Amino acid sequence: MLDILFIGLSLGSILLLVALGLAITYGAMGVINMAHGEMVMIGAYVAVLSGIWLKASLLLAIPLAFVVTALLGLLIERVVVRRLYGRLLDTLLATWGIAILLQQAVRLEFGLSFFGIHVEGLGAGLQNVAVPSYLQGTFRLASADINAYRTFIIAVTAALTLMTWFILYRTSAGMQVRAIIRNPKMAGACGIDVKRVNAMTFAFGSGLAGVAGVMMSGFKTVFPDMGTTMVVDGFMVVVTGGVGSLFGTILSSGLLGEINALVAIGTNDILARAVVFGVVILVILVKPSGLFSFKGR
Repeated sequence: MLDILFIGLSLGSILLLVALGLAITYGAMGVINMAHGEMVMIGAYVAVLSGIWLKASLLLAIPLAFVVTALLGLLIERVVVRRLYGRLLDTLLATWGIAILLQQAVRLEFGLSFFGIHVEGLGAGLQNVAVPSYLQGTFRLASADINAYRTFIIAVTAALTLMTWFILYRTSAGMQVRAIIRNPKMAGACGIDVKRVNAMTFAFGSGLAGVAGVMMSGFKTVFPDMGTTMVVDGFMVVVTGGVGSLFGTILSSGLLGEINALVAIGTNDILARAVVFGVVILVILVKPSGLFSFKGR
């Protein structure tokens, strides 16, 4: 049972990293970012390239993926999203188009060469990332065999979640983000540079998704379409926990991850995913604003 709980926590940790960025950007900016899953994919490919080009371990790929995907997210916000604030369906379609463009760009470059440079070991098809030897295998905990890499995922997620909490609730920048989530027009009237804060928020959320991609690359095959399902999973966590609620996002990701693990162990992954969808639908029916949404007046 302890091993199953750890599997559920590791799955929930990946969901949390993806959903944290979505919860903040959707809550603060009102943007449905369909390209968020592609940030996960790009983070995974950063891990692939860092291993081939830099001969670096998975640990170095984590900050590298955060920086790369954060910069890409900042570019997307400045060039596309900024011009579509207040137009929910337009942002959905625009970011969906960006997601398709990113998928095809990666598919073309990795199928032929990378920006015209031939890289040995890099070609068409699926990619894999080697996990460092000290993160392989298992260790004993209370008579259960616990996977070392899954424990590492949980630890990294806990550290990034704590960092996100500190930024949101212990810094002036976080206070500005929370003010924009509650009332963007009033925040702007009080002197907050809403566009600048939105850009930084979008970049930070994209960076977290990139780290999630690195974590996934250690136990899943890397391919151009891997982010498509992740954006759906991320939005399920956000909807279940409540838009803009950090506490709700944390609890809902853990809840959905544990449900998925428990059902998958007893049956199969397909039925487990169906049960997760059923739970999310039930929550929406009972509490449309999410389990831990902000109270309005």
